[in-house]
Amino acid sequence: MRAMRIHRYGGPDVIVADEVPPPVAGAGEVVIRVAATAFNPSEVGLRRGLLRDVLPVGFPYTMGWDVSGTVVTAGVGFTPGEAVVGRLDAGGAAADFAVAPAEALVAVPAGVPLTGAATLPVAGLTAAHAVAGLRAGQRVLVNGAGGGVGWFAVQLAKRAGAHVVATASPRSAGLVARAGADEVVDHTRTSLHDLAVDVLVHLAPAPAPVDAVRPGGTIVSATGPVAAPPSVRSTHFVVAADPAALARLVALVAAGALRVDVAATRPLTDLAAVHRDAEEDRIRGKVLLVPG
Repeated sequence: MRAMRIHRYGGPDVIVADEVPPPVAGAGEVVIRVAATAFNPSEVGLRRGLLRDVLPVGFPYTMGWDVSGTVVTAGVGFTPGEAVVGRLDAGGAAADFAVAPAEALVAVPAGVPLTGAATLPVAGLTAAHAVAGLRAGQRVLVNGAGGGVGWFAVQLAKRAGAHVVATASPRSAGLVARAGADEVVDHTRTSLHDLAVDVLVHLAPAPAPVDAVRPGGTIVSATGPVAAPPSVRSTHFVVAADPAALARLVALVAAGALRVDVAATRPLTDLAAVHRDAEEDRIRGKVLLVPG
């Protein structure tokens, strides 16, 4: 089978399509025929070696954290042919077949697109964690709403009853509006510091507009620690696999209460090109990679 692997840290060209034996399930594991894996910007940092202190990997390393597909081998709670989705914290999803702990997987019901489900494990869980503390009536700024996490964060914040102000570049403004933002602010033209919000959900790889948060407010950052005035509470998190929370997201999608958005679907062997596009700021929304 093909597996998109890196044998060292470096630029996009270190990602190569290797022919490797199909994985074999160990105790408590299942083998999945991969339907799709989703690209996440943080995987650029992993490939470049910027995450080696927090996420060391052994080489060769198969890329891909998000996986959706069908079960090949029976496992605890799953049968062959069953549709599943999950987050593989050890990687391995960017391949024709992947092996996963059964406990990390969630069943995908009929009616939920199997490929679209692959957008949920990293982006959806990150968004759910970022907005978990919101209360109805709060004014929330989602900074960096034009990416895959922002798409879910805006929707989930609206479900919580918040008034959502979202930043987006002109090319992403339409996407953010479709997600349901009450206000879309072009961060390339408008200052964010006078927006007067209760909560800042910071998703952008840029300085956080801490002045936009009212005294007594909160900053929740998924990109790194944010220094804030004493009157503002600032938290930073790194989300990990959470099958229970993922199951809730899948249920929302099945009920039509949460929408997935796929900006592009590309062959698995395009993974290096997708990384190159990301580094050159040519990625909008969520990109899926599918075996062919």
